[in-house]
Amino acid sequence: MSTSEERDGVALTNLDQPLFEGAGATKRDLVDYLDAVHERLIRVLHDRPLSVVRIMRGQDAFMQKNVPKYTPDWVRTVRMWAESSQREVAYALCNDRRTLLWFGNQRSVEYHPTLVRTPDWTHTTHLVLDLDPPEGDSFGTAVAAARLVRAVLTEAGLEGAVKTSGAKGLHVFVPIDGHWAVDDVAAATRAVAARAERLDPALATTAFIREDRHGKVFLDPTRAGGATVVAAYSPRLRPGVPVSFPLAWDALDDVRPADFTVHTAPALLGAADPWDERMPAPQRLPDDLVAEGRTIPIPRVQAMHEGRRRKRAAQS
Repeated sequence: MSTSEERDGVALTNLDQPLFEGAGATKRDLVDYLDAVHERLIRVLHDRPLSVVRIMRGQDAFMQKNVPKYTPDWVRTVRMWAESSQREVAYALCNDRRTLLWFGNQRSVEYHPTLVRTPDWTHTTHLVLDLDPPEGDSFGTAVAAARLVRAVLTEAGLEGAVKTSGAKGLHVFVPIDGHWAVDDVAAATRAVAARAERLDPALATTAFIREDRHGKVFLDPTRAGGATVVAAYSPRLRPGVPVSFPLAWDALDDVRPADFTVHTAPALLGAADPWDERMPAPQRLPDDLVAEGRTIPIPRVQAMHEGRRRKRAAQS
């Protein structure tokens, strides 16, 4: 079997190399998977500044935001301020099969688009809750937490779609209309998380500092604006190469994250695009949800101040 070939004008090389230690997959398996789902994945990535997680042979994985100098000129890019690195970054826009195949050949395993679309940086397209269960076999607790979030959304007159994160948790996406600024969506996300925590504080927590979570599911409300969330259908850099997979709300009890991998997902999907099919139409956020969220401190800022306070207390 040849270890190189060409698809859509992209030279694919070293295809039979192991993807990474413990992957149980080759680079060919990654490229074949990306090609099999390219229409669905590109629909999610289209016009969104993209960060990818790459793993080069014999090296540690790394997240790449700025496109490398050798990026082909047919890969569309957009310049955007990156808050994390405090500089302007040239992000790729993965808008076609050719670009996705090129990323696959670069050993880009994970695909993390922003929640804003170019050229509109001022409006977030989705409200997102990232449900992060504690270590161990705890997917069931993430499922229970997702139901808390859904109950809050229903009470607020909102609908969302759910998918596995591809790791150990779940993501709930609520498509929203263009009325709200990024800060308003961030506020509403904090309010949804706080309301879900109040429904069952023994199960769920909004504590940003890990040691304060005490084995509960973390309802992470920080995915807003220029933040990224791993895309539906994206592989993850984990043993077995699982993928972030859309789920029906009534099927949550019947699946495990490991059910969906680069090997199994294409056959499970068939010709369907469940993420697109189950995504509700964009919705207007309730005013009271935004107002409540504005009274809740921004988690990262609150955690920074609390960390400093604890450090001072330990030194006194």
